[in-house]
Parts: sequence; C-alpha cells; structure tokens
Amino acid sequence: MSTDTAVPGPPPTPRSPKPDVAGLDIAALRAATPGMRHAHHMNAAGAALPSAATLAAVTDHLHLESLLGGYEAAEALADRTERVYHSAARLIGAAPQDIALVDSASTAWQRAMGALRLKAGDRVLASSSTYVSSALHLLEMRDSHGIVLEVLPADASGQIDLGALETALREPAALVTIAHVPTSSGLVEPVAAVGALAARAGVPLLLDATQSLGQLPVDVQEMRCGIVVATGRKFLRGPRGTGLLYVDPELRARSRPAAPDVRGAQWSSAYGYEVVPGARRYETWESSHALRLGLGTALDEALDLGVALIRDHVTELAERLRAGLSGVPGIRRTDPTAAASGIVTFLREDEDPRQTVRDLRATGFRLTTVPASHGQWDLGRRGLERVARASLHVYNSADDVDALVAALTARERRRRGAREAPSETVSRTASGLPSGVTPGSPAPAFAVPGSGSPTSIGSEPGSATPTSADRGPGSAAPTFADRGPGSAAPTFAGPEPASATPASTGPEPGSPTGTTTVPEPVSAGPRTASSSRPTGSAGDRADVIVVGAGIHGSSAAWQLAARGASVIHLDRFPAGHTEGSSRGRTRMIRRAYPAEIWDGFVDTAYNAWQELELASGQRLVTTTGGLYARAAGAPGTLRGPGCENVDHARAAELFPGLRLCEGFSAVHDPAAGVIDAQGALTALAALGRAHGVDRRDGCTVLGWRRDGEGVRVDTDQGVLHTGRLVVCAGPWTGELLPAFAQPLSVVRIVNLHLGSSRRHLLEPPLLGAFSVDVPDVGLLYGIPAFGGAGVKIGLDHGPPEDPSVPAGPVTEAERDRLLGLASRFLPAADGPVEEAITCRYTMAPKNRFAVGRLPGEERVLMAAACSGHGFKFGPALGAALADLAEGKERPDLDFLSPAAMGITDRPGPGAGA
Repeated sequence: MSTDTAVPGPPPTPRSPKPDVAGLDIAALRAATPGMRHAHHMNAAGAALPSAATLAAVTDHLHLESLLGGYEAAEALADRTERVYHSAARLIGAAPQDIALVDSASTAWQRAMGALRLKAGDRVLASSSTYVSSALHLLEMRDSHGIVLEVLPADASGQIDLGALETALREPAALVTIAHVPTSSGLVEPVAAVGALAARAGVPLLLDATQSLGQLPVDVQEMRCGIVVATGRKFLRGPRGTGLLYVDPELRARSRPAAPDVRGAQWSSAYGYEVVPGARRYETWESSHALRLGLGTALDEALDLGVALIRDHVTELAERLRAGLSGVPGIRRTDPTAAASGIVTFLREDEDPRQTVRDLRATGFRLTTVPASHGQWDLGRRGLERVARASLHVYNSADDVDALVAALTARERRRRGAREAPSETVSRTASGLPSGVTPGSPAPAFAVPGSGSPTSIGSEPGSATPTSADRGPGSAAPTFADRGPGSAAPTFAGPEPASATPASTGPEPGSPTGTTTVPEPVSAGPRTASSSRPTGSAGDRADVIVVGAGIHGSSAAWQLAARGASVIHLDRFPAGHTEGSSRGRTRMIRRAYPAEIWDGFVDTAYNAWQELELASGQRLVTTTGGLYARAAGAPGTLRGPGCENVDHARAAELFPGLRLCEGFSAVHDPAAGVIDAQGALTALAALGRAHGVDRRDGCTVLGWRRDGEGVRVDTDQGVLHTGRLVVCAGPWTGELLPAFAQPLSVVRIVNLHLGSSRRHLLEPPLLGAFSVDVPDVGLLYGIPAFGGAGVKIGLDHGPPEDPSVPAGPVTEAERDRLLGLASRFLPAADGPVEEAITCRYTMAPKNRFAVGRLPGEERVLMAAACSGHGFKFGPALGAALADLAEGKERPDLDFLSPAAMGITDRPGPGAGA
C-alpha cells in the first residue's frame, strides 16, 4: 500500500445557470448572485456583483494555498489558469497568445503605452470619451515626452465625429485611442468605423473596453484593434484586481515592454535578455492566482450566456429606465442621444447627485455618481459637474428598474408636495429635514449640526429661506442669538436684538443655488454664548432646557445648540445608567412599516443618520437587510419602499442563519440595518459639548410651570428658567406631563446576546435584522452578531414595570423562554449567553409616538412614548424638536402629535409645580 499523501484539489466550481433557449433565466441568475439578496444593485459600471461560482473559485484557491502553499497551489491548477487565457481570447476573437492578464485596465494601458515608446512630436488622437486615468497619462506624456495630444470632437449624437477623425488622419499619427463606452454615460462609440479609418491610415487603434466587455460584443478583428484594455470587475463580473490586455501580433513585433519582468523576459546573459514571444511579455511574476481563476469563471459565464443575449437584456432594461426617468418630475436625463448601453445617467433638479445617491442607498438601491474630474473631455465639455449613474446587468430585472423609478417618483412627490403646501414654504437640509418658513417672512439659515459655521444644505427653489449664497460678504448667518424682526422663530424670555445684518433676497452673482453642502466635522472649540440668553445667572437660565439624555433628548440638545441656542441638558441618572430605553449596544433600522403614513418620516430618519455620521465622522448605521416574518395569513404584515414579500424558502436563501418552517412568509427589506446605539449616544454627547450644551447628569426634574414669558423648572439641585422646555423623559414622561400618565404604559423588555459555534451564520450577510411573529408567543426580534457581540434577541412585549423602582436582573424563566425561541429559529445560536440585559419600553395606543407641542403650552415640547421602535428616529426627532422650538411647523408629524393620541386639553404643569 502506498503511503504517499494525495494532493488535495479544490471541489468542482459550480457554474451559473445557462440561458434558456428563448433568453436569459433572470430568476436563476439572481439566485446565483448573493449580493442581490440585500439590495437593488445597479452599479455594474463600478463593480458588478460576482456570481457565487466566481466567489467560490477565488476562495477555493485561497484555501488550497493555505494547504499547499502559493507556488504549489499554482502548479496544481496550472491547467485551469491556462484556460483563463483561452476564455479571454474567445470572448474578443483573438488567440490565447495575444492575451496578457494584469491587475487592472489602467495597468494594461500603461504597459501597452510604455511598449509603444512614443517620442516628441508623435500625434495621439483621443476621443472625448477617454477615461480619466488614460487622459491623465496622455497629459503627462505630452508634458514629459513631448507627444502631440489632439482630442477629437463629438458629433450631435455624442459619438466621435468620424469626419473630424478622417481629416485628422490625413497627417501622420502614432495612435488613435477611444473608449467603447465612457464611464460618464451610456454612449456607445462606433468602434468598427473608427478602426476602419485608423487601419486605412496605417495607425494602430487602442480600444478601452473597460465599460463594454461583458455587456457588448467586442471582436478585435472586426473592429481592427491593435490594443484592447479591459478590467474584470465591471461588466465581466470578475473580482477586483483583475484585467486583461490584448496586443495585435504585428504591433507586438515592433514594440517592447518598457519595464520587462521575469514573467515576460529571460535574462540570457550577463548583459542580454529576450522577451517571450507572446503578450505575456507585458505581465509580471507576482499576481493573484485566486483572482485570475475567479476571472476565468466570470469569463466562462459570459461565454455560456452569450454576450448578444446579455446585450439585449441590459440595453432593454436601460431603455426602460430612461423611459421611466422621463416621466419623473424634476429628473433630467443626461445621456447623449447615442446612448445604447446598460449605463444610464441623470440628475435631480436643484440637488447634488451625491445626495440623490445617498437617499437612494438608504432605500436599498446601489448607484453611484461620476464627477466631471473623471471625464473632463465629456462631462466638462457638456457643463455637467457630476451625474448620478445607474448601470444594469443580467441579475437585474424590470422589477428593479420599476422600483427605482417608483422610489424617485415618491421622493419627488413628497419634496414637491412640501414645497407647494399652501400654508407654508418648506425647505430641506441635506438630511431631508424641513425647515419651514411662512411665505414672505425671510426666516434665518441656522448653523447646521455638524458644521463649524452656519451652512445652507440645499434649499428648494422658491423657498424664502436664505442660503449661504444669499448673504453679503462677511455677513454671518442669523442664529438663536441674532434673529431680526419678522423672523418666524420664537422670542425667548428677554428682548432679542435686531439682526445686525439683514438677509438679502437673492444670491450673489455666480453663486450656486439649490446645491448640497456636506457639513464639515464639528470643531471642538467653545461656542460663543448666545446674546438672547434670558437675563440672570448664566448657570440657571438657558434658551432651552432638554429633559432626558436618551437618543431623542441628546439629538434635540445637539440640534438646538448647533443652531445657536443655549441649552441645559438634564438627566435624572448618572451617565451610563441602565434604567431607560436607550441602553444597549445596537438597535434596528428598517423601511418596512405597517402603513404608508410612516414612509416620509422613515425617509427622513435614514437621512438624519447620515447627517449625524457626517457630523461625527463615525459610521453608525450598517446595512444588513432585514426579514420580518409571520405565519401565512396572519394580519398586520409590514410593507414599504423597496420591500418584497418572500416565502420561507426564499427567506432561507436570503438569511441562512434564520430558520422559518413552511407556513411562514416574510417581508424582505434590503435597506434594513443595524445602528451602533452606544456609538450614537457617545457621538451626540460629544457634539453637544462641542456646541456648548450644559449637560447635567444626576439632576432630577421635580416639576415645571409657566413663568411669565418662559418656563420655570424645579430640580433637586435648584430652580432653572428657560424660554422653551423639551421633555424626552421616556418611562418618566407621565411624572412630568400628568395628562400622559393614563394613556402610556411602561413595560419590561429582556434581551440576550448569544454565542455560537458557527458565528458566521449569525453575522451579515448570512443574517440581518429580523423579527418573527410567533403564534401564541409574540414578536421575537433580533439583530445579527455585530461589533464583537453575539446575536441579540428579545420579545417586544413584557409585563408592566414601575419606572420608579430599579429594574431587576433577568430571571431564569425569562432567559429560558428566549433560549427556547433561539433554538427554534436560530439553530446556530448554540453558544453561551454572553449578556443578559433589561430595558423599558414606553408604550402608547396603536404603538404611535407623542411628538410636538404640549396642548395649551406652546413653550413645552415633547417626544415620548416611542413604543419600542423610536430609536431609529432619534436624530430625526431631535431635528424636529429643534424646528418646533424655533417656531416652525412640522405638518409631516401631525399623525404623531399629542392630539392624535387624544391629548387635546391643556394638561397643566408637571408634578411638583
């Protein structure tokens, strides 16, 4: 018997499904693409989603390298690596020896250009569609080598002007270069016609097929190409860090690599070397064999499907999207008329495309933007600073396109509806937060949270709100401290001086309007004291007192202080206490809600988290996708923008870590995710301090009452006075606002963090945010293992609890109940209990909130009773409370007002008054 150990080979790599006879099997292609489980991915022109087979080819080889070593694994699979050259050659109509494998299209370009050895006076004719990296290289060669660079004009359709090219080729030229499809639009250049003209003139053609290979046919013989460069990560669906280079044999014979490597040359004598005969002379020895094998799988998939079928599907979807965008008010298509690829570009009027893309990303759509700096000869020529770009592939369907059009339409409808409201004019910041002003009354532009100075964040056309461009040189934006007569904001106790610099009614010449300015990170320097502070000791008076230091109170304190108000922030417990509703490491955010009335405010919430992330410089929200399940036929299902209903089998594909039995269905929310709750509270406290918030932990409010033009607040540490009182007291709301004691109830909630022997099954992307409405038990909810903590589970109901009594520890019965549910729905949660915690929900009728001014007490505001789902709205509610404190209206929150809860009579002062 032999004692030799067999060399372990990788398992057979699965292949993506082949096309149906009649066309592509889109459902099968989507199922074979893991990334489509989490979002509407429309960024193939950036980096397309690889198939599961491509992913497996990469990871399998890395595993083999870990067993054998890198050299040995490469030797074991040398035949498979060799087939990559054959697949690439088949795709473009070339011979395998004409192909070099590189790490990017830019590397391919540089190797090819270096081999041409261009010299001073050589003319290079470039199309206006040329990619940025290629253009930069040409500009450098102009400056350092003295080549003559001529950028050819485009015709009325956007394509290269063939007449101008023909004229230019009447004089000697060294090279013609063109991008088949640019990065900045869906344009398709007439490469075959260009190649014919160049060949007739005896000039080589360098084709940049980066954005075309994989979505459009490329044949180097028909197109008369001397050089082709392409990347693997885009429409080929290969891994990042891969690319290919084709060089025609005749051209290769008269060009040598500028920097030969041991891979492409042999050091034959002390002072001599010979390059290898084929295109591999342009390669280097060091490369990722795993990535090359992944590229080979992606090439084979494209060949199996057929590029013609891919082209037909992708271009049909792109035309559907262009047609849909034409019907969305406020959307401007920016593709030239010769657009015929899977790339679609557009703009939303009066909005930075980056904000458009951020908003779409928050709703589960993956798009990107292209700045003019990536295409000056195209976008710059057309006067476009930046465009939003969607790019489609085989895993996209008409449903994805229609969902994107619907999302843009819905947002535009909300935007325009707010702007055209008859009673007020509403402008929005970059976070989508209304800052309404009465028509004809020039309300101030306040300092935006997160910026060191007052900043406009994109007022809508027609808004009376002046932006940073509306003020004269040297004028400061008005704040709480310097509002002038006629301002819509309230007058606090004590007279306010007139604004020293009245706002002008129009922008300065040449100033941008309707653009989005991203807030700069806040400076930690001290804030100038407000001159409108009520008279008296600085320690016992403030423009606003905020009660409660949970997510809502902390957000409100930051927003108010950043807008110029002096703020005292009170909490009855020491910092870091465990008695309220905002404790714990993580929270869930989702778009799936029971009724459409929530959609607008959910949109605002997502944008407000982005604003907080920008201001704090921290990532606070991670998109994981979400599944919300219940027994089939059970009432009360969720819905929302971008959400879809799935059966238990599809749910298992989306989240293998969650086990649903037959008879359950679920709502898939690709935009759902996890909030870093601890990080958010820490960030808000730091931002508040940076803007001068006077934070007083361990200070209990005993009562309050109106006191002249302000409010008196009695605490266990003395009496305070304020112009506005904001109550965010969570479970203790009933004590301070007695009218709410009866309709609100406080319940005990228990959470467990569980370990696992297969932790990856409980982490994204194999598990995201979830809930399961368990018959006869209740709603089980969970957050995936995240940030070092195990998967978190809990039930969203519990027994009543007196908030005046400290919460007791988790009981054995509470622990066992949750462990039983974990074993049923999370089989991988088989580890120990890592942490057991309690918190409190303040429940309101119909699980609504109470947000707004207290009836009969215009100087008292509240945000409370968030019924276990209010953390996700924290920054948005903080901004809303700041708006209300400034005297602005927020009609978008009328459905959450105290009146909507039945509190309509003046409730009177709080306890102890």
